[in-house]
Formats: sequence, C-alpha cells, structure tokens
Amino acid sequence: MPVGILLADSGCDVNEIVNSARSRGTELVIPSKCSRTEQRYYDKELYKECHLIENVFRWLKQWRSIATRYAKRSDSFLAASISDLSSLSLTTRPKQTVA
Repeated sequence: MPVGILLADSGCDVNEIVNSARSRGTELVIPSKCSRTEQRYYDKELYKECHLIENVFRWLKQWRSIATRYAKRSDSFLAASISDLSSLSLTTRPKQTVA
C-alpha cells in the first residue's frame, strides 16, 4: 500500500528510512539531524501537527487495557481501541455556541 507522507521526528532521520521512503515516492516530513552536512527541507507547518498524533497515543496509553494489551486476540484489541477512541472523540468535541 503506497504511503503519501511519512511524518516522524529527527530520531528517524537515518539513511535507510529516508532512502526507502524516497524510493516509494513518499513525501518526507522529518527534520534533519543537526549532524547532517546538508539539511533536508521539510514542511514545518505539517510537522507542527505531529503533536496531535502523539497526544492520541498518550491518551490511549492512559487506558490500562490498551497500554498492557490485555486482549490477546487482534480483533478484541481492535474493538477496545475503537471503543476508547470513540470516547475520546465524544469528550473532545468543540463547544457549540448558541446565538
């Protein structure tokens, strides 16, 4: 399955990952390590959105059943994850104002 964008932090800025992603035509959104002689361009605005993804995983880890993976079967684990994520979306809806 082709991936359009690879969003990662500078810890993933290794030649093997970069070359593999480029060979697949994937756009890299990975800041270059400071030790690189040639700094690679990346979309800084898109990289700023990375914290949203990290927040979801941090929130999921707060649910002990997800963090410790009590569900041994993949379908049970998926069901628990979907259930937890749906409760996240219910608690983080934007507040509507009544005019």
